[in-house]
Amino acid sequence: MRTRLTAFLLARLDEDADLARRCDGGDGCGEWAAQGETVDFCQSELSGFPPVIARHVARHDPARTLRETEAGYRILTRHTLAPGARPLCRHDGNRWPCPDLRDLAARYTGHPDFPGW
Repeated sequence: MRTRLTAFLLARLDEDADLARRCDGGDGCGEWAAQGETVDFCQSELSGFPPVIARHVARHDPARTLRETEAGYRILTRHTLAPGARPLCRHDGNRWPCPDLRDLAARYTGHPDFPGW
């Protein structure tokens, strides 16, 4: 059963995945690397970052984002609202929304639709 929370999470995961796919340039080059102040985006480089920021940007490349969104989709598939009078998670029996979905949603606290569910 889709709820406002699951609809919110699906929309955010879809947005994240779409942006990651568009960032790889369509050439499958979604894995980025940091070299000192430079982030290597496969066919281009940006430099002038403090090295720690370059490493952070490279670590959160499109390939990683796509892996994380796929994991998010799997979590949503497991954690659904159980039918019945009591709002419980079908996966773990916790009160709805369960802690896992709340944790998944926590990364989007700055989104204007949070906590609209």
